[in-house]
Amino acid sequence: MGNTEELAKMIDHSILNPTMTDDDLLRECEVAMKYNVASVCVKPYAVKQAAEILKGSDVLVGCVIGFPHGNSSTEVKVFEAEQACKAGAVEIDMVINIGKALGGDWEYVENEIKTVTDACHRNNAIVKVIFETDFVTKTEDKIRLCEICTRAGADFVKTSTGYGFVKREDGSYNYTGATLEDIRLMRKHSGPDVQVKCAGGVRTLEDLLKMKSAGAARSGATATAAMLEEAKKLYGEA
Repeated sequence: MGNTEELAKMIDHSILNPTMTDDDLLRECEVAMKYNVASVCVKPYAVKQAAEILKGSDVLVGCVIGFPHGNSSTEVKVFEAEQACKAGAVEIDMVINIGKALGGDWEYVENEIKTVTDACHRNNAIVKVIFETDFVTKTEDKIRLCEICTRAGADFVKTSTGYGFVKREDGSYNYTGATLEDIRLMRKHSGPDVQVKCAGGVRTLEDLLKMKSAGAARSGATATAAMLEEAKKLYGEA
């Protein structure tokens, strides 16, 4: 089953809510360092600050690109990724062009993923490609994206942003985020060098362990402290 330290290194601690301030960034980076998670995932303008706060720790700096809806042009996504790398990011989570995927323009989608991936790799950063599975719902489309990411040399495929809100019948907006079914599908159809990241809706230790069993190597999380404190109790490390 592992231990708390191993689970911590699965977690990308998300600091992405649009209302979060610099004070929130500092607090959450301190949480990330306390539990020695894999990385923080921050908004583009916050990369430099996060890198300064985390300097000397084992927590990596990650940054979202084209977030959350993926609508920037390919050139802007490349520029944004390059700027994030220059500011200290070593992991880049990019959102695909969702409309192009839904419209079946796979040539555009593949070119964009490959172009951004190559730019990240030139700048010594890994790339995680976000499908947004609340919007891209067809199994065949998800499989196609896994195949494209494998060809493009992406390091991770990732389910969701956590901000893919879909209008419900009652008029409210909500999202599902990562599902075990999607993790299994993405693991099955991605190449051996491509890892899987779950994100959105992973809120408990039970969720995290299930995702790990399904094939997820990383998980986005905001409830990091609660999950890892529970893990300490489970493993008798408290």
